[in-house]
Amino acid sequence: MAPREYTDKTGEAVTVQLDAEQSAFEIRTSGGEAAGQAHFRTRNGDRIFHHTVVDERFGGRGIGTALVRGAIEETRSEGVTIVPVCPMVKGFLDKNSEEFAGSYRLPSPDDLDWLREQGA
Repeated sequence: MAPREYTDKTGEAVTVQLDAEQSAFEIRTSGGEAAGQAHFRTRNGDRIFHHTVVDERFGGRGIGTALVRGAIEETRSEGVTIVPVCPMVKGFLDKNSEEFAGSYRLPSPDDLDWLREQGA
């Protein structure tokens, strides 16, 4: 996956890229500094997003929104179903449900049990 480029609220370019080793999407500033990650687990071919974190030094810049958008757009482009457990990912999809219709489903009780078993 090539990095996806976005612009934060300050006008700075940021990039979102999959870090498969960490099972996360990472967002970096134009200077290459890591600013946050959206963590997921893969189950039955679906990508369950369970935790998103943005370094507080980057708060208020829309970094979290860019990170989640990049993770969701890339996941959709791969044809993988998105399962939002993380409140940030769920909130983003709630606000953009028409744009991403058909690319996600709500987590089942089995998904949540499985995540707990995985320590996520």
